[in-house]
Amino acid sequence: MTPPPRRRRPGSNGATPAHSFPRRGEIRRAQAITTYGVGSLIAVDHESFVVSGLDEADRSWRPDESPKIYERRLARLLDVHHFRLPPASDDTSKDGLRVRRFPLMHSCPECNELQHHRDFNPPAGRSVCGTCEVDLVPSRFVVACEAGHLGEFPYWPWVHRSSDRGSTTIGKCGGKLKLRTSGRTSSLRSILVSCTCGRAPEVSMEGSFRRNALKDLGLKCRGTRPWLGSSAPAQECGLPLRTLQRGSSSVWQPVLKSALSIPPWSNGRADPLAGHWEKLRKYDNRAAIEIYLDAVFDEGEWPVTLDEVMELLEAEREEDPEGEAPASFDHRYRALRNKEYDRLRCGNDESDHSREEQFICETPLGDQSVLEPLGVTGPMLVKKLREVRALKAFTRLVDAESTTDAKEMPLSEKPLRWLPAMEVRGEGVFLRLDEDRLDIWEKAPAVAARVERIRTAHQRMLEQRADDPSRAVPSPASPRMVLLHTLAHVLINEWSLEAGYPAASLRERLYAADDMAGVLIYTATSDSAGSLGGLVAQGEPELLDRTVRSAVRRAEWCSSDPLCMEAEASGTVGTNLAACHACVMLPETSCEHNNILLDRALLVGTPDEPHVGYFAGTGAD
Repeated sequence: MTPPPRRRRPGSNGATPAHSFPRRGEIRRAQAITTYGVGSLIAVDHESFVVSGLDEADRSWRPDESPKIYERRLARLLDVHHFRLPPASDDTSKDGLRVRRFPLMHSCPECNELQHHRDFNPPAGRSVCGTCEVDLVPSRFVVACEAGHLGEFPYWPWVHRSSDRGSTTIGKCGGKLKLRTSGRTSSLRSILVSCTCGRAPEVSMEGSFRRNALKDLGLKCRGTRPWLGSSAPAQECGLPLRTLQRGSSSVWQPVLKSALSIPPWSNGRADPLAGHWEKLRKYDNRAAIEIYLDAVFDEGEWPVTLDEVMELLEAEREEDPEGEAPASFDHRYRALRNKEYDRLRCGNDESDHSREEQFICETPLGDQSVLEPLGVTGPMLVKKLREVRALKAFTRLVDAESTTDAKEMPLSEKPLRWLPAMEVRGEGVFLRLDEDRLDIWEKAPAVAARVERIRTAHQRMLEQRADDPSRAVPSPASPRMVLLHTLAHVLINEWSLEAGYPAASLRERLYAADDMAGVLIYTATSDSAGSLGGLVAQGEPELLDRTVRSAVRRAEWCSSDPLCMEAEASGTVGTNLAACHACVMLPETSCEHNNILLDRALLVGTPDEPHVGYFAGTGAD
């Protein structure tokens, strides 16, 4: 993929910035959602920053650089009016993401002093020691809690702790902190911190990563949120603190939610009634809605007709989850997926297509009966699709895929009516598994036993990461979910080998529930690998039959066998069985579940139990 053009520095021929802050680097738009979103740490050259919250972004994201995008189904789920693309990175850019220096504790490799950045008296706009004139080094260590707060590592208490467990001397002692590296090893034992006061011996950083290391010093989280600036008051927290490497993936994990644009919301236009839907939903008859629209808009200036409004409201009510009142977020998110599944199964007719239509899903022309021996049914050619991925919140120390709302840190201090998001346009192939055959297969004791091992390991992991194990998120592992997940992975690997698609340019979207058994594989980038028709062509029944058979045959053997197939557990704390990077794992950008809940034995069986494979005996193996 061609990299974006570099931003020109102030004073060059580029556009004049809209502020007086110096530019420190550049990132791609997608990275502002997935990698360097609000609250994350970003390293630029020898400096380190935290990305500012949306309170500041609401003032700095210029409309011409961060245009609004609309996806009503997702906006309704996340309770916002619209979404906004992150600022562009090109020569016309006048603004960008605001960042703040963090951590503030720095060390000088020349004089070994360890102190606040400003105490080095650096020249304006530079990060150098005012005395030694060498680049300062940001602290390698930060602290965080499971509520999402972030803070500086407490070097003073760490150095001045007494030999008595639990006691500490906190505060200024008249001395200065020093940090040096012995160079003997690359471990924490070689990083030594001392104080010139002479009251405490030089100590290493060894042991600082223990779960109770800071708790033993009597330290608890004070609720600091540096991405919101000094004006944001600290929140009362009190949770245990954990020491982390500044570049650790546990420091920031995005909570991403996505939705496909499907009719009647996929006509390519902006949401005509953004901000009015909550009130419109309260009315249950055409007359009341007509009165409301007349009151809001000038006579004859309605953005849509009354019939269109009624159609859109009916489409929303169809996605309302049944039974649970009020419905939880997860329940409403499942209802959103259910509606997508129904639309992918039915497709839309040629007569419904227009030039602006963003969802075109058609039945292939070939004979679908060739797929029946495989237990595959209902292939659909998704010739055009649009997906919106929004950054809802972020977590620290907690897996974002298994978090609850209580563990999510919002992107701003005050409620906002928008969220940062990105949109992907491409194509895909949707297929389902035969429900009758699937029902028989998943009830087999051997199949249930293998999946139960995965589910138990995953549930144990979720409970270990939760403060209250009794309220941990239930594991989604089920026979059909693990089967569909593994099938999606082997198909992506097959198409990356046979059809020329990079595996990282494809993505899975699973529809696995009691009433769903489908998978959508689609292009996950918007460049040349995005929408050229090559993936759609793979969905024709004859080609799909060959692809599934080849993928299953390839899954029979792994270069790590017999260890891979016979493993009692693999992956993160045993959340996989027969799965490794040599057979079914994908780039993490392509997988919805971070490469867990996989088992290729459910596709092909094992030497001792061949019948556990869904495709065993079909001729595909």
